[in-house]
Amino acid sequence: MKTIKITYILSFLLFISFTVQGFSQIKKDRKSVKYAKTIIAEELKEKLYVYASDEFEGRGTPSKGQELAINFLKDHYVSNNISPLQEDNYFQVVPPPKRFEKWWGKSDIKPKNVVAYIKGDEHPDEYIILSAHLDHVGMEDGEIFNGADDDGSGTVALLEIAEAFKEAANNGHGPNRSIVFLHVTAEEMGLIGSKYYTDNPIVPLKNTVTNLNVDMIGRTDPQRPKRNREYIYIIGSDKISQELHDINEEVNNIYLDIDLDYIFNAEDHPDRFYYRSDHYNFAKKGVPIIFYFSGTHEDYHQPTDTVEKIQYDLLELRTRLIFHTAWELANRDDRIKID
Repeated sequence: MKTIKITYILSFLLFISFTVQGFSQIKKDRKSVKYAKTIIAEELKEKLYVYASDEFEGRGTPSKGQELAINFLKDHYVSNNISPLQEDNYFQVVPPPKRFEKWWGKSDIKPKNVVAYIKGDEHPDEYIILSAHLDHVGMEDGEIFNGADDDGSGTVALLEIAEAFKEAANNGHGPNRSIVFLHVTAEEMGLIGSKYYTDNPIVPLKNTVTNLNVDMIGRTDPQRPKRNREYIYIIGSDKISQELHDINEEVNNIYLDIDLDYIFNAEDHPDRFYYRSDHYNFAKKGVPIIFYFSGTHEDYHQPTDTVEKIQYDLLELRTRLIFHTAWELANRDDRIKID
């Protein structure tokens, strides 16, 4: 009996070993760790104090304040020697939908998406698109709605991720696939900038591996039942590609161990956040997506959504997760599969 039991135990242990190896295909990459460390709270804070300042007047669409924000983004990419996705042009002008033509169409200011990229070394025609919306709701009765969290937090996260990938490329560790940084306008008016991009893509959607969308990742949700701080809501990761979902989870387990909360991923959740940010226009076209989100709060769409309320240690942590996931997607041997 003892011999039989030992045989069963050894067989079971071998089975577990092969099972773990089968599911654990991602290896910790020292380069990913190295460049993730360049994403730091102090730099995120420095950028956000400019981007969500009163000078930008809430970044309404269209407005002079948003034009300042758009040029701030372009100048960042120029100063870091990160190329436009279109030749010599970081801007994609977004025309007004018919329902807004009467006043938007008369404005001298033309809302624009801002699009930069780092070319891939081995698969330059496959693209990982990171997105965040550059606009907010502007001004009302003389009050400025700064939108520090919505979506200043996502915007500066993209800028820091871009710097990390560029530093890696400068050191000879460029991504295998191309990384696109897409800042879309007019999200607050109905996902207009992202819809225009997906209807008029600069690179083919069939060559777009995934869209990682970042919208409001700088605070904590006061209504969240769990009270731990180090969490992020993950929405939509398993809707089109289970492999994308699994990669995001495994990357998190290897590098950071943040609490990935899927409460808003439920099909019947009344808040319907899956349909309420720019990733949705990519998902409608069949592009696998992940929406990174930390939840709403009492300052959502209020003039009190200001920079001093951002929790910069969490913003750093969440931005690093997105970077690690993008790094893995860009550098793995095979493109992720669509279910």
